[in-house]
Amino acid sequence: MNVFDFAMKMEADGKALYEKLAAEAGVSELKMIFTLLASAEDEHCKAIAAMRETTPAEQAESKVLENARSVFKDLLDKKSALDLLKEDPDGYLHAIKFAIAGVKLYETMASRETSAATAKILQKLADDERKHLEILENIYDFVEAPKDYLAWGEFSNLKEF
Repeated sequence: MNVFDFAMKMEADGKALYEKLAAEAGVSELKMIFTLLASAEDEHCKAIAAMRETTPAEQAESKVLENARSVFKDLLDKKSALDLLKEDPDGYLHAIKFAIAGVKLYETMASRETSAATAKILQKLADDERKHLEILENIYDFVEAPKDYLAWGEFSNLKEF
């Protein structure tokens, strides 16, 4: 299986999931978050397509991905899970879990790959997913920031007397 085909399919599954959640979300903030996440998956897919253009096809073939599944596939198949997510105010926490699962998937596949060139591509995809994860975590921290008091951070370095 071609590594880039698999990666692009996984990004497309993620985009489809987030678009579906955005369409069904009852809360405007969740709708916006899921729309942004769908857009991020689309951008990541474009980045993978660009990587594909500069990589020889034989380096992108892998046997270890033949039985691998997209981290979004199970959730896309379960309607009850979607019903829970579309009203969940912490919906982006689920996106963070998907990104972590994506990183782990690519790293596992890279460690199992026998071709060094293909393993390098899989590791690059894992690194890209890790960047995506960092962006998601930053969004989450930004959204949750109003719940924290500034004093907590200001005085956290002081020892008790």
